[in-house]
Amino acid sequence: MGLDYEKLGLRVGFEIHQELNTHKLFCNCPSKLRDEEAPLKVKRRLRPTQSEMGEVDRAALAEALKDKGFAYQLYPESICLVELDEEPPHPINEEALDIALEVALLLNAKPVDEVHTMRKIVIDGSNTCGFQRTALVALDGRIDTDGKSFGMPTICLEEDAARKMGEGTEYVNYRLDRLGIPLVEIATGPDFSDPETPAKAALYIGQILRATGKVKRGIGTIRQDINVSIAGGARQEIKGVQELSLISEVITREVRRQIALLEIRDELRRRRAERAEKKIINVTDVFSGTKSGVIRRMRGDGGEVLAVRLPKFAGLLGKELQPGRRLGTEFAAHARIYGKVGGIFHTDELPGYGISEEETARLKRTAGAADEDSVVFVAGDKERARAALKAVVGRANQALQGVPEETRRALTDGNTEFMRPLPGAERMYPETDIPPIPITPARLRKIKLPELPEKQRARLMERYKLSRELAERLVLSDKLEIFEKLIARTKADPTLIATTLEETLVSLRREGVKVENIQKNALAELFTRVAKGKLAKEAVPEVLRLVAQRIGVQEAVDKLGLTTFTRPDLKKLVTEVVASNRALVNERGMEAMGPLMGILMEKVRGRADGKLVHELLQRELRKVKK
Repeated sequence: MGLDYEKLGLRVGFEIHQELNTHKLFCNCPSKLRDEEAPLKVKRRLRPTQSEMGEVDRAALAEALKDKGFAYQLYPESICLVELDEEPPHPINEEALDIALEVALLLNAKPVDEVHTMRKIVIDGSNTCGFQRTALVALDGRIDTDGKSFGMPTICLEEDAARKMGEGTEYVNYRLDRLGIPLVEIATGPDFSDPETPAKAALYIGQILRATGKVKRGIGTIRQDINVSIAGGARQEIKGVQELSLISEVITREVRRQIALLEIRDELRRRRAERAEKKIINVTDVFSGTKSGVIRRMRGDGGEVLAVRLPKFAGLLGKELQPGRRLGTEFAAHARIYGKVGGIFHTDELPGYGISEEETARLKRTAGAADEDSVVFVAGDKERARAALKAVVGRANQALQGVPEETRRALTDGNTEFMRPLPGAERMYPETDIPPIPITPARLRKIKLPELPEKQRARLMERYKLSRELAERLVLSDKLEIFEKLIARTKADPTLIATTLEETLVSLRREGVKVENIQKNALAELFTRVAKGKLAKEAVPEVLRLVAQRIGVQEAVDKLGLTTFTRPDLKKLVTEVVASNRALVNERGMEAMGPLMGILMEKVRGRADGKLVHELLQRELRKVKK
């Protein structure tokens, strides 16, 4: 059933984080990621601190409660003492600042008079110093999408975080090569009221960023954080949406999650539910002779089974919030994060997991649970189980109010999961190691603005006679520059070059061909041969397949036997094929073109241009018809 987003009061805003193609923001280390094993490792622990106003940010406090250490993997070639927080930051990367200003001007924003770097408290370990440096660059940007105008209140320049490589019970593992890479952060207002338009707006902003030619490309170099709320619900910051195609799905599923949480709240109120107490009950004896293998494994050596009663929650923990995720899933996320346990059990899903009806009834009696109550229990280490159940009680009590404000992680299927509470304003304070930077009119005048995407597309269509689809794909890709250089160098058909870059190479890559081995000079040589009539355009994919194996173009042509047909030889071949298929020609006349073209193209196998073959065959058939 469709949702009435206007009636629901849907409000959506988003932030785009785009890495810039320069060295790091506060040192001269290269901004290149590594895949091989890091040779060095350091370990740290971070703790929350007070802001200038004496307040402790709730998100930072929640991270501290997880009580985890952080293990950082280092590469000496791309890490210095700045990333390790062993020396102050160097002066800001002026090139990165100019790129951020360029982006701001392209988005019709007003640059600030003076750039001040701030510290934003982040103690999830992704920054070794416990904060992220960020600087406001411009205000009040605006773009038009689908005939509507949308604002961008802030455009910032900030440093990227370390890469999370995995997480154990005691330590979170990070790699420091990404830490400090410059990011431009573009934040929209909550101006969107449907799931589709934000994706279109994000696409357009992404096109503008790529038009500068100064941003990084590839998976992970651009990320979207989406803010979603509905009337009666609460703002959720959904982190790390990397695919534009997922934006609409993430928004839709978040709306359904908030609707379901509000329905649960209303049901709890109808039941006159009261706040659950953090009264932890030891129910180990209930499972003393259990046949449940999972309970026995979780208890381990000396483990216990602890439980809490959730008043009036019976039947609600199994309510679906998003496809495959229920209220119990939300509770389990809190238990895993704050208790470091594998998961939880609850009576809504019992009997099950080898737990019998008799054990379920005894569990409820021991916990003092009535029919309308639910019991949540955890097996394993006593202290972890207690921490997990306290987190469950806290989340259950939030359900009485409806939708808690949260920071959530986007999953690959469009669902989301809890990360931490939504941060407040208390986490920002000035960076005392970086002096303010004035933004003068003279500096802004030196910035050369590129073509906007719509002008690029129109120019490609007019100058090179490309279809709108091909022009659009070139504008969106990183191949526009090489496209225009190849045209200037080879004089080949622009549509052939564009199709090769945007379709043929993509198709070959999907087949497992290492297209990254194909150099620009090889492409230029290949297209020059086609332009001079020395190679049929139909042969391009097969030649590229061999060139990708580090074979020269001439060698590939010789190996494939692609010596081009001369026009007289091709004309002779056409005459012979028509003569040998005279019965077909007599029967179908000009309609024999299709099958005869198939025969001819099979014979020439990339050694003749299909357009010329078609022209000669058409002439021969008309001659025979007369």
